[in-house]
Amino acid sequence: MTNPTRYEIELRGRAGDRILRPVLDEFRVELTDAGTTRLIGAIRDPAHLHGLLTHFTAMNVELVSVRPLDTDPHHQEGTPS
Repeated sequence: MTNPTRYEIELRGRAGDRILRPVLDEFRVELTDAGTTRLIGAIRDPAHLHGLLTHFTAMNVELVSVRPLDTDPHHQEGTPS
């Protein structure tokens, strides 16, 4: 089993409660000055990421970006990189 990786997922526009409900417990939600919604949280595995992206696609949400934040395999949460 792999360790979770923190990801940043950016959505076009201000995502509402209906879109965010499935991810509110797992992700920090930020509304940016650029008018996007940024989600930051741990993705357990590729199936988890795929499920989230499928949810957003089904809700007709445009993805701006999806990127891993922890690219160092030795990085531990709470320790400097």
